[in-house]
Amino acid sequence: MKIASTTIESPLGPLTAAFLGEDLTGLWFVGQSRYPAAARDWPHDPGLPAAQGLREWLKAYFAGQDPGPYERLKTAGPPFQEAVWAELKLIPYGQLSTYGQIAKNLAEKTGLNPRASQAVGGAVGRNPISIVVPCHRVIGSRGGLTGYAGGVGRKRALLELEGLAGFLK
Repeated sequence: MKIASTTIESPLGPLTAAFLGEDLTGLWFVGQSRYPAAARDWPHDPGLPAAQGLREWLKAYFAGQDPGPYERLKTAGPPFQEAVWAELKLIPYGQLSTYGQIAKNLAEKTGLNPRASQAVGGAVGRNPISIVVPCHRVIGSRGGLTGYAGGVGRKRALLELEGLAGFLK
């Protein structure tokens, strides 16, 4: 089975969605940092059937609703990245976490050094499924916006959409 892609329009710009069968394997803002070079080789299908559920999920999300978890996800990173991405999925809609808190959570579960915030930041930055795996909900320990592969302006917009503007510095 090969990866197939489609483009989904959003209020923050077009997104490329990649699917392996029915499973979402990637979601990137077109042109963002870490946009996969391989995307140019994936078959592009504007009517990709697997994308219908994602389109509905994103429509609800951008309407300011909590669409709940997206069930059909498949990532393929090294174990540490997978562990961090699993922690991202646990951050509820409309709530924030910090890199330090994620490191602490992982330390409690795996014995990771609880001061591994920088390593966590690297893994968060490599999240291949923007918005759905909510890396935008992770901020610096002092409440500041930190990097976001889709751009800090988009990160701010996503957090504002979730009602978190008052928590941002």
